[in-house]
Amino acid sequence: MTGKSDGIDYEAEYNNRARVPDHPAVMQRWRETADAARSAHPPVGIAYGRGPREVMDLFEAAPGAPVAIFLHGGYWQSLDKDWFSGLAPALLAHGVSLAIPSYDLCPAVRLGAILRQVRSAVETVRERTGARPVVFGHSAGGHMAACMLSEGRASAAVAISGVFDLRPLIPTSLNAALDLDEREAAALSPIHWPVPNGSTPGGTLLDCIVGADESPEFLRQSRRMADHWAAQGVETCYEALPGLNHFTVLDPLFNAASGTIRRLVALNTLDHKGG
Repeated sequence: MTGKSDGIDYEAEYNNRARVPDHPAVMQRWRETADAARSAHPPVGIAYGRGPREVMDLFEAAPGAPVAIFLHGGYWQSLDKDWFSGLAPALLAHGVSLAIPSYDLCPAVRLGAILRQVRSAVETVRERTGARPVVFGHSAGGHMAACMLSEGRASAAVAISGVFDLRPLIPTSLNAALDLDEREAAALSPIHWPVPNGSTPGGTLLDCIVGADESPEFLRQSRRMADHWAAQGVETCYEALPGLNHFTVLDPLFNAASGTIRRLVALNTLDHKGG
């Protein structure tokens, strides 16, 4: 497996752990902030399915508060909800609750099965609140956030360092667990999915955020997704955050005063008022 195609070294472009040598230190901070958040704000555990990983943590700001959903990354083959509890305090400070689901991982299940689980998690929150939630996610979670928006399950999506066209992953080592071929990769790529129609109150919006220090391919994916859906009438925004890589791009989510948090709060408030 060379990871090269069309003159592009896709292995180097998409293998973020190899690209960012100090990623273990960043991930350790995720763990530490998660442990602190769970101690300060113990979540409510909610099962959205029968499997042991079909569970989510709900950090409640207040009864009846809007609920945002965070979908974690890990290329659909690593991590779980417990890594990302540290994202809750910044949203709780603004009166927004946060739900973080786990899901099964490849190669134990296929990517399509993971999408079905995420649908169930989003629908569980929707049934609980009576409103389409704002969904945001990182990397693989950015891909799935866009999928949920395309299907009309979310009122808005913030996709952070998302992969919207999966075909470049095929020649890389990341595909050992995913086992994608051209047909399946294209079918599961939200850049090829129908755009949301925005017919419900609050409209439909897609933000594509990426670290400015990420690989050219990650920058291209986010820019192309925003431009492609915008050309079809969706309200989109593309932003490359200066000085941030594929791991540190989550740093603004730990800061209640950051622009990314303010955007998420505004989207949740808009949807909550719109119904």
